[in-house]
Amino acid sequence: MALLLAQPWFDSAYFVNNSPPIDDLRVFVIVARRASFRAAALELGVSPAYVTKRIGLLEGTLGTRLLHRTTRKVSITEEGERVFGWAQRVLDDMDSLVESVAASPALPRGMLRVSSSFGFGRQVVAPALARMASAHPALAVRLELFDHLIDIADEGFDLDVRIGDEIAPQFVATRLASNQRVLCASPEYLQRRGTPRTLADLVTHDCVVIRERDHPFGVWRLEGSAGRETVKVTGPMSTNHGEIAVQWAVQGLGIVLRSTWQVDAMLREGKLVRVLPDYRQEANIWAVYPERLRASAKVRACVRFLQDALAG
Repeated sequence: MALLLAQPWFDSAYFVNNSPPIDDLRVFVIVARRASFRAAALELGVSPAYVTKRIGLLEGTLGTRLLHRTTRKVSITEEGERVFGWAQRVLDDMDSLVESVAASPALPRGMLRVSSSFGFGRQVVAPALARMASAHPALAVRLELFDHLIDIADEGFDLDVRIGDEIAPQFVATRLASNQRVLCASPEYLQRRGTPRTLADLVTHDCVVIRERDHPFGVWRLEGSAGRETVKVTGPMSTNHGEIAVQWAVQGLGIVLRSTWQVDAMLREGKLVRVLPDYRQEANIWAVYPERLRASAKVRACVRFLQDALAG
């Protein structure tokens, strides 16, 4: 034991000769991401006791503490941070290896982790993923929805389906469909409050404000004939859920800025009316994924199914 402790715990020879099981690395990565043994157990479909046991065995194999545990939270140690980075790379390489040597490497298999926003994820992404899972029985799909942008690399997702054109350069982005956000309100609201004639008029109107994934709260940046303009709006109703905001707009509670994919049907039916139709906000729909997954069969399949869903 004295000889073991005399060398750095992360020494490569030691690591190779005491290689931890891949499954234990996977458990550790999920615990670190979730900062919770219970949440990790729920994601893995196992008991918290099993997670605790595997982490204990991994720490014993590596000869160091990876996590700080208290009754309220779990946090990663400095050594754990190093192992986390290595473990992610090992797991990614293992997944790529399995995919590349499979009997049919072009067929998607394994776990596909997808993230998106609430409304779009429920209405568009989820049905597309269901069709993909039916077509590819060797593929397992996990979809999680958020009201904010996430770092897909840090959070362990393979692909993020997002609306908006601001995408970090380290990611690959495939455009799934063209889209823009437009201003609209119900006929009843416009009859009661009048129709805005300029962008500045919005300041005096009730606007249904949404906490978007990629926009500051209550600040609307729009493209018009004079270029980009910004207006700060307010109103008695606000939410972080786009579907609720549209419902409130239909009920006459204010003016809303929403994507055409979501409000086109209501505009055709007359439930909503375009306001200031010369203004729009570009918000195309993208599949965003890490460079290392550019050639992944499961990512390519997901992109294809999403494109088909949006084309229809």
